[in-house]
Amino acid sequence: MSKMTIEEVIVVEGKDDTRRLQEVVNADTIETIGSAINEEILMQIEHAQETRGVIIFTDPDFSGEKIRKTIMEVIPDAKHAFLPRKEAAPKKRGNSLGVEHASDAAIIEALQKVVTPVIHQETAPLITREDLIDYGLIAGEKAKERRERLGDELRIGYTNGKQLEKRLKMFRITPAELSAAMKKVEESI
Repeated sequence: MSKMTIEEVIVVEGKDDTRRLQEVVNADTIETIGSAINEEILMQIEHAQETRGVIIFTDPDFSGEKIRKTIMEVIPDAKHAFLPRKEAAPKKRGNSLGVEHASDAAIIEALQKVVTPVIHQETAPLITREDLIDYGLIAGEKAKERRERLGDELRIGYTNGKQLEKRLKMFRITPAELSAAMKKVEESI
């Protein structure tokens, strides 16, 4: 069986992520070398976006989200691949979450479900804050667990309550998609 080839350049955090991805798919990567991305690396990512497109595929943790936000400020239309936190868990205790720990299947699924944000959508949000409260995603018992499972189900990553509304809008999640995902989330809690 031949490896899947990714046209876009994949932005990862480090050498271990690059090595792991290249075991699973044919892809070129740019390594951010941690969460303090320098101007030179941002310029490389910008150039890659102009020539081939980029997919941001960072670890599902605080520094991975920080990198994602930094890149989005410069390249708001970059594509995103997300790994559920449980898929990025290290085999050895004490190691941090990372793309390098993911199974082949988890990496392939994340890359097949790449999402692209919408820029300058001036319409009213499809999903309101009240909807999120009704679903128990903001405030209340198990809200954090619900958000984490929803992020995995929709492949939009983990968010806090404040970020969730923005992320749903950015990835054009419809009320129907949210409802279907929440049914699965509720079944798993």
